[in-house]
Amino acid sequence: MSRLQTLVLALACAASAAAAPALASDDIVRTNGAVTTEPGANYGRLATTNGSIRLADGVTAGEASTTNGSIAAGSGVTSDGLSTVNGSIRVGERARIAGDVRTVNGSVLVGRGSRVGGDVASVNGALGVIATEVGGDMRIANGDLTVGVDSHVRGGVHVAKPSANWMPIRVSTRRQRVVIGPRAVVDGPLVFEREVVLYVHDSARIGPVTGAEPVRFSTPTAPTRDED
Repeated sequence: MSRLQTLVLALACAASAAAAPALASDDIVRTNGAVTTEPGANYGRLATTNGSIRLADGVTAGEASTTNGSIAAGSGVTSDGLSTVNGSIRVGERARIAGDVRTVNGSVLVGRGSRVGGDVASVNGALGVIATEVGGDMRIANGDLTVGVDSHVRGGVHVAKPSANWMPIRVSTRRQRVVIGPRAVVDGPLVFEREVVLYVHDSARIGPVTGAEPVRFSTPTAPTRDED
């Protein structure tokens, strides 16, 4: 091989390496600013204090966590866990989350075909899963909770009693809605420490209930809030 051919080959290899995700398998940890990812890339831990986190479609990553910011995970994402303090969490379809999906002030929604190995939880915000398997519990204090169509919660459902320690979190005085949708399954107990309206579809299967009286429904969706 001539020196020119060797040089061309070396440049081609360098260009190929530069085209690969620069942060593949590396951690991204910062104090301020958003964390973004490239579709299909591999990362380690993703963390920021003040900023949102975006996991693009097909990303594989370790734990993703922030303090002040939302987390958005696309379709086909794999992660060790998702957590924030002040912000919502949205997970796309066919995601695989090994641990918890958890926030304090914000809502959580997990899309179809996904699996969460741990808990899905929020203190102050709505929870919803659609055609999703949850390996742990669904836990909430202040907000509506929906175990959507074809979902399977292998743990239980727990609505906690409001505590003065949560202030200045504003606790709603209206009754929370808990909906167990068509063909949904909750293996464990459903425990309610505050007043809720519990709707359970005729095709759903649930564990023992404490603190509420199930209201059965047969329509594709639960009754509207005006009917509570």
